Amino acid sequence: MSASATASGKTTAAFTEKKYLVTLIFVTSLFLLWGFAISMGDVLNKHFQNVLHVSKADSGLVQFSMFGAYAIMSIPAGLFMKRFGYKNGVLLGLGLYTLGAFLFVPAANAESFGFFRFALFVLACGLATLETVAHPFVAGLGDQRTSDQRVNFAQSFNGLGTIIGPTVGTYILLRAGAGEGEHDLGSVKTLYMIVGTVIALIAVAFSFVKVPVFEDPHSVEAEADAYAVPTDPSVLKGSKSLFSHPHFVWAAISQFFNVAAQAGTWAFFINYGHEKMGLSDETAGYYFALSMVMMTVGRFIGTFLMRFIAPNKLLAIFALCNIVMCLIIAQSFGWPSFIALLMLNFFFSIMFPTIFSLGIKDLGKHTQQASSFISMGVVGGAFFPYVMGKVANTDVATAYYLPIICYAVIFLFGAKFSKSK
Repeated sequence: MSASATASGKTTAAFTEKKYLVTLIFVTSLFLLWGFAISMGDVLNKHFQNVLHVSKADSGLVQFSMFGAYAIMSIPAGLFMKRFGYKNGVLLGLGLYTLGAFLFVPAANAESFGFFRFALFVLACGLATLETVAHPFVAGLGDQRTSDQRVNFAQSFNGLGTIIGPTVGTYILLRAGAGEGEHDLGSVKTLYMIVGTVIALIAVAFSFVKVPVFEDPHSVEAEADAYAVPTDPSVLKGSKSLFSHPHFVWAAISQFFNVAAQAGTWAFFINYGHEKMGLSDETAGYYFALSMVMMTVGRFIGTFLMRFIAPNKLLAIFALCNIVMCLIIAQSFGWPSFIALLMLNFFFSIMFPTIFSLGIKDLGKHTQQASSFISMGVVGGAFFPYVMGKVANTDVATAYYLPIICYAVIFLFGAKFSKSK
């Protein structure tokens, strides 16, 4: 299944190989787990505004705690993965995820926003580890020519997790808290006890899984005797320093702005629905879940379109579309603007995985290190919600002008700076 011949005599790379299918299925499931946790944080934003009476700007510190963990944990996670392998990297990530979830219990008992942020930080260290491990893992399960398709396919299940997260969170937190006021932290405690238990069981189950020996074609250098001259492009490129690859540097920068836009957009979606559309928090929360459906649909459609449109070009097109969506959202046109807010996620869908896969192409032995740096770019989501929150304290619609800056950077990367040289 590695390749098939075409009528012209050229070979087309297969999506993956049969020997990798079981591994691909399991690693893809990890994408769902962190999608669930990340999107749940955006429901917590509104819940903490209601229950702990924090401002929109201060509620943005939820994202600071979560995405800030990526800045601290991504590099250590990459080093851990390189030293102890993919399986142990996954187990470390699941262990931190579990610990962070269980820390919600004492945080709820203390009714402390700071304690909740610490619990989210620990949980997000687990998410950062899982992301750092899973992306190069999926990208390496087959030919590099189809790595964009595999990563986007796996990210589609991340999208499924982002649908489940706000749906469950809205039902348990926003609906349950509708009449409970400031004392409704019991629902948070119960929810995260369940989450922690489920993740712990998954970690235990995976510890018994026998993962086959795996060679990452991105990072393995060709074997040659002392007198041979290397001719494989991946080996030659691997001999350069990581930061001498412009496409990697631009990918890391673009990922920073990409996640900044994502985090800000998601953090104040429910506020927009409540303040501009007159929806209840619960109804706005369900529309937020619908926007995640749009993202999942976008990833499947985007994966299909990449068979006909180069991934970097499709990325640039989707970035331009989101600039238009932000302009419409900021005008507060009623339902047209709210539909544009839903459509942001459709066009956002392919951005994270496509930036990631374009950034690690042809890096040879530097692939795992590059994965860590691109994952660290997620720290953009730590700062942007607070900045958007400052504007949203005055008018939440006006705050949606700010992500235009982010999408302009992503457009430049896709249109001009994504090619490996």
